[in-house]
Amino acid sequence: MSRIGKKPIALPKGVSVKIAADAVEVQGPKGKLRQPLPPGIVFAQSDGTLVASLAREDATLKKFHGLARSLVANAVAGVTDGFKMVAAPAAPAERHVIRLFLKYGPHGEKVISGVERISRPGRRVYFRSTEVPPVLGGLGTSILTTSRGVMTGRAAVQAGVGGEVLCNIW
Repeated sequence: MSRIGKKPIALPKGVSVKIAADAVEVQGPKGKLRQPLPPGIVFAQSDGTLVASLAREDATLKKFHGLARSLVANAVAGVTDGFKMVAAPAAPAERHVIRLFLKYGPHGEKVISGVERISRPGRRVYFRSTEVPPVLGGLGTSILTTSRGVMTGRAAVQAGVGGEVLCNIW
């Protein structure tokens, strides 16, 4: 079993959960979410917590154990606090690193299908706030370094600042 999958999910006050064979429905102050589960992963609710477990001992199911637990924990956080997109600089010791938190679909499929580096040490690419092009017709995003820090292309346009385009993500 997965180390992440073994952790219980605490249910805050005001959050209700309905467990079905193929999905977990979570309802809270910010809305209602239905999270499909990979086959072979089951959830049980007891004492204000949710626990994920394997329906049967199978090596192919182990890889989905932590994923299913994380998806349901994110659904609980989403109906409680809402969702946030995070692209943050790493720890101060790793100044030249941008850490991206990747997202996966309910069956382990990749949500991010590509990352393209735009600026290179030999060729820097800059855009004004009015010139930042959409990535894949608005389905992707670009990451810019601006005078106000590292931000997405949409955030730079809204803030009215331009900058160096580091990469495109779609």
